[in-house]
Amino acid sequence: MRLAELLSPKQIKVPLQNRQKIEVIEELIDVLVAARQITDKTKALNAVLEREKIMTTGVGDGVAIPHGRIDKLTKVVASLGISGHDIDFDAIDGKPVRIVFLILAPSNEIGPHLKALSRVSRLLSKDSLREKLL
Repeated sequence: MRLAELLSPKQIKVPLQNRQKIEVIEELIDVLVAARQITDKTKALNAVLEREKIMTTGVGDGVAIPHGRIDKLTKVVASLGISGHDIDFDAIDGKPVRIVFLILAPSNEIGPHLKALSRVSRLLSKDSLREKLL
């Protein structure tokens, strides 16, 4: 899976306007609604926030990958936000976040969801890519 398969320019928000975790998640869900990738903002937000209750998706090194699974979605969709300011995402390394990659997947298919998470996580673990994005 390539990032180009998940993202179009309409699904990228630079700079993010919000500074709080939940508001940033909402902002990236709004990007997906505007790009006509999803229609139900509330379901998407609830799915992502439920996942956040289990464990933070602030993976460290200034990156967060919030994600969730929702009904009536036929494919994995994503949005990317880059912030010019620090966001407290309760990251596992305790550091603020500036790169947020939101992923939503169909609730009835776990394979594509895990594949997307793995690919995004692997790519964003590279210092060189994070530096280019910022």
